[in-house]
Amino acid sequence: MATMVDVARRAGVSVATVSHVLNETRPVRPDTRKAVLDAIDDLGYIPNTLARSLVTARTRSIGLAVSAISNPYFTEILQGVESSALEQGYGLLIADPHDDPEHERKAVRLLHERRVDGVIVAPSAEPAGLLEYLAGRKVPAVFLDRLVGDAHDQVCAENTRPVEQLVQHLAGLGHTRIGLVAGLPGLSTTTERIAGYRAGLERHGLPFRPGLLAEGHSEARGAEDAVHRLLASTEPPTAIITANNAMTIGALRALRTAGLGVPDDLALVCFDDFSWADVFSPGLTAISQPGREVGATAVRLLLDRLENPGRPPRTVRLPCTFVHRTSCGCVAEAPDRPLDRPLPGTPGIPGLAGLAGKDPVS
Repeated sequence: MATMVDVARRAGVSVATVSHVLNETRPVRPDTRKAVLDAIDDLGYIPNTLARSLVTARTRSIGLAVSAISNPYFTEILQGVESSALEQGYGLLIADPHDDPEHERKAVRLLHERRVDGVIVAPSAEPAGLLEYLAGRKVPAVFLDRLVGDAHDQVCAENTRPVEQLVQHLAGLGHTRIGLVAGLPGLSTTTERIAGYRAGLERHGLPFRPGLLAEGHSEARGAEDAVHRLLASTEPPTAIITANNAMTIGALRALRTAGLGVPDDLALVCFDDFSWADVFSPGLTAISQPGREVGATAVRLLLDRLENPGRPPRTVRLPCTFVHRTSCGCVAEAPDRPLDRPLPGTPGIPGLAGLAGKDPVS
């Protein structure tokens, strides 16, 4: 097995120079650095990461704590974190906090005990214990998807404006009773998406009706129950917005159980696109979040925090994309469009008369 001495001999430099290249403890001329890296590749030298961490006080590893890794959106985030971390020479340790405050704190503590250089966390709806742990031990951290206040580094997709524009799209099609299946109470994503829903109604002069807002708790089963409650109301919606992809699945199950077709009986649009959304018939009109970019940005924020621990905290919001398919009740247009442009709207949706108690659709 090749040693550092072998690398130094092959590159024609000192062992100390090889160490500086590997540990980034001193600037090295580009040609010298290249000679060392080429020698490492030629010899198949594997650095001793444990010894390196003793020199640098870093393990070059990042802890990632996100719930519901099976959720396609968090899978995209994971891919963004992993690829960006690997590109920067960092390994990744992953834990699932299960959206439970107590489990969340334990998961992050276990990551910290494994000497990760910092953590990236999608916090629960009650992150007080987590924040206390991180602050008390001065653990570098970045929060993603869900915000916890301006005192922390964090990154998420836009939430309010995209939902407002979903309402705009449905209202432009003539809907006056638009329901929302909202996520888990206490999450910033839930609060912001409800705010977007209400802003969209107000913009179009539509009243906010509490009976058209139902909690789906960010999961399929919760959304299924929520849609059944909406349909059982005295004035059921003629269109529904689901606030994440898991709840979209639950909403579709509920509509199938009720014998209602999309979009002939009820229009359905969703916040959160996923790779098979265009396989459904009809294809799902959706808001697509930049999951991979959210993950990659979280890594950049964390590494910048490690290099500049005294800098002010930053909040980064990334734009979403409107993906126009046919579940909204109109013919799909061009593929995707950023949400800084007006959304399409086509008056009249054939078949909506199948839902009893609806308002007229012009």
